[in-house]
Amino acid sequence: MPRAVAPRGETTVTPPAAASAAIRTDDHRTADPAAAGAAAADAEAPAPTGLPGNGDDDPDERTAAEDPAAPGRAHPAPAATPPAARPARPLSEATPPTAEADAPAGARFTRPGGMFSSLRVRNYRYYFAGQVVSNTGTWMQRIAQDWLVLSLTGSPLAVGITTAMQFLPMLLLGLFGGVLADRMPKRRLLIFTQGAMGLLAAGLAVLTVGGVVTPYYVYVFALLLGLVTVVDNPTRQAFVSEMVGPKDLANAVSLNAANFQTARLVGPAVAGLLIAAVGSGWAFAVNALSFAAVIGGLLAMRPGELRPTAPIAREKGQLREGLRYVKERPELLWPMVLAGFIGTFGFNFPTLLSGFATDTFHVGAGQYGLLNTAMAVGSLTGALIAARRGAPRLRRLVGAALAFGLLEVVAAFAPGYWTFAALLTLIGVFGLSFNTSVNAALQLATEPAMRGRVMGLLVLVFTGGTPIGAPIVGWVTASYGPRLGLLACGLVSALAAGVVGLVLARSADLRLRFALHPGHGGRVVALVPRTGAPAKSELAAAC
Repeated sequence: MPRAVAPRGETTVTPPAAASAAIRTDDHRTADPAAAGAAAADAEAPAPTGLPGNGDDDPDERTAAEDPAAPGRAHPAPAATPPAARPARPLSEATPPTAEADAPAGARFTRPGGMFSSLRVRNYRYYFAGQVVSNTGTWMQRIAQDWLVLSLTGSPLAVGITTAMQFLPMLLLGLFGGVLADRMPKRRLLIFTQGAMGLLAAGLAVLTVGGVVTPYYVYVFALLLGLVTVVDNPTRQAFVSEMVGPKDLANAVSLNAANFQTARLVGPAVAGLLIAAVGSGWAFAVNALSFAAVIGGLLAMRPGELRPTAPIAREKGQLREGLRYVKERPELLWPMVLAGFIGTFGFNFPTLLSGFATDTFHVGAGQYGLLNTAMAVGSLTGALIAARRGAPRLRRLVGAALAFGLLEVVAAFAPGYWTFAALLTLIGVFGLSFNTSVNAALQLATEPAMRGRVMGLLVLVFTGGTPIGAPIVGWVTASYGPRLGLLACGLVSALAAGVVGLVLARSADLRLRFALHPGHGGRVVALVPRTGAPAKSELAAAC
């Protein structure tokens, strides 16, 4: 039972109800002296650590919270206590609202809403560190695999077949992967899938270094990797909430994206050096070893500090149940539809950028690589910006999708190489902002027992559409040029964002309001209730 320090130094026992809530004195500026005095007295009591919502989910990092004399001690979140439990103190003695501004750098680093707030959770730190290594190895394998197939066949078509083999299982079986994620403990399932990916990379490394690899072997390994990814991807997405909880979910999703984009900058460069020095096979070997970092992080986690969702029992109709669940909730359905259009048509940059480099701007391999780097830098920037924000609203993801599509339209008419590269950076910012917003918004709006299936459907519509959209965009680019191809992608993305935004606004009984002179604190463009009465639906709140 929590203990609190009374104003005169006596030790009193806090009633059991006090453990169920937390009070911040700067959030309750009441005129009731008794309530204010109790809140101020509570501020002197050490907060229980290791509990969600108290600002420190790491039980071992308690020095500043438990030691009242510790230098730079941040104000802990006190336990709520009924006003009658202790003598009242004058309102003037309550903790000032600006006390948090004087907190030390460590407290600002770990406070909810900070750019790296989710890293205060020990289990997530282990996971994040393992992903830094593994994502770098994954990008190394992507580059080495494409180069290996190209060197074996001399055909870009063979490279496309390899990519299709890896993504095709997601298109066909993505929903089943989400069902498995809901049926099994996610941490245990991830240890299995990550281990399987490591073994596949090791097998391809042995064949390549041994000089017996053929294009057909690569196709088979790509297909097997795709089958494992069907289960691994939705499980990884849903596991984030079990590590950090809903409070830091949006931040953790954004940091995962930043992690991946950082590896996108580093991995290809390291792969290029390794391929030139010792060959593609050793890049596969390095990737195989990188999975040990992820598995080690998963094994090092403390299960008692996770927030696991109870696996569902195996029953018939669970796949249909997931589809019906999304269909009946517009806050899930329409963002999912928008993600499908953006993923299928908006993100076809491998085909488009090669066309711009060779046919439009007539540059070499180095400057072609710089275009990819520009977009990776923009994506990393977008992930870090998203990490500073709280839980995403639907208006944010629709706005990011609209800006993404319009920037693609503008980039299609870029007059020169450097202008195009600058626009790609902005496209990366808004594209990544949409990715992280739709991921976090769907997870936060989904019941824990359904989260695996919902994320499986998101992965299906976002990445599973690649085998459909890539050939269409490739045909338009080959027939009419890369400018028209990018223009078409941008128009489809912007139109889908506009339509989905209108549907969501109408479903929530909201409308756009434009005010040239909004007044102090107002907005030029805002969503307001259509009828003038406050909108009370969950969808309106999510918008």
